[in-house]
Amino acid sequence: MKKVFFLVLVLITTIACKNNKKIETKVKQESEKVILETGCFEFSNNGNIIHMKITKITENVSANLNIHYSEKDASQGTFEGKLYGDKLIGVYIFNSEGTESSRELAFWVKNNQLIEGYGELNENGTSFIDRDAIKYTSTMPLTKVKCAK
Repeated sequence: MKKVFFLVLVLITTIACKNNKKIETKVKQESEKVILETGCFEFSNNGNIIHMKITKITENVSANLNIHYSEKDASQGTFEGKLYGDKLIGVYIFNSEGTESSRELAFWVKNNQLIEGYGELNENGTSFIDRDAIKYTSTMPLTKVKCAK
């Protein structure tokens, strides 16, 4: 009788172990609070100069933005955008060679830097087709600097 009881116990334990599925619980980690402050952000290297002065942060973010890539025409204008988590996405309205244009820009806000994002644009070249597919590269990060007076 003890042998039968022992065999039944082993059999039940084996079946129970095989049917025991691991249940994984996804833990949502609290994301770090994104800190974006008014002030100046700049990149300058090899004749490439990008200067953004964030003037207002409320529901929207307002800034003056000047871009000068070496051997290309400079552009000056304004940026109006919104923060989506740690991403700043908005429209840059600028003048270059006397012509006013606009295009959508995206920046990843990280460690007192603005890292520009690149992605496929619509046929007019004015806005991203898929904001979720934007790739952020740190080849020309804008770093927080003291604003010139």
